[in-house]
Amino acid sequence: MTVEDALNQFGGVVYRVAHNFAKNDADAQDIYQEVFMRFMKYGIKKEYDSLDHAKHWLIRVTINCYHTFITKEKRREELEHASHQMIEEHEKDHSTLIEAVQHLDEKYRIVIHLYYYEDYKVREIAAILEESENTVKTRLTRARRLVKEQLKGGGAR
Repeated sequence: MTVEDALNQFGGVVYRVAHNFAKNDADAQDIYQEVFMRFMKYGIKKEYDSLDHAKHWLIRVTINCYHTFITKEKRREELEHASHQMIEEHEKDHSTLIEAVQHLDEKYRIVIHLYYYEDYKVREIAAILEESENTVKTRLTRARRLVKEQLKGGGAR
C-alpha cells in the first residue's frame, strides 16, 4: 500500500479519530501528520492481510500518537509552569534584593550600584568617588553583609 493509497482510503478515519481524542483541529492535525509520517517510516513496509488490517493498524497508530502527544504536552506544560514559577520567584527575590539595597546608607548603595549594576571594577569606583580602593572594598564588604542581614530578616544598621 502506498502513502497516497493510505491517505485516500483512511485519511478521513485517521483525522476523525485524532480529532475525537484531541478535541481540537490543531492537535488533531499534528497527530494526523505524525500518523502518516510513521506510516511512511514503518507502515509502508508492512504487508497487510486486508484493507481492514491496514485501517486497524492506522487507528492503533493514531491512538498511540495521541498518547505520545498528550504525554509530551503534559511535560511541556509542567516545564512551562515550573519556568513561570522560577521567573516569579526570581522576580520576587530580585525585587526583595533591590528593596534591601535601597534601605542601605547612600555610601553603601552607590558602591553596590556601581559594582553590580554598572559593572565597574573597584579601581574604577575608587576613581569615580575619589576614595581609596581599600575604602571601596570595605564599603562593598559591609554593604553585602548588611543586605544579607536584611534578606535574612535581621534588618539594617
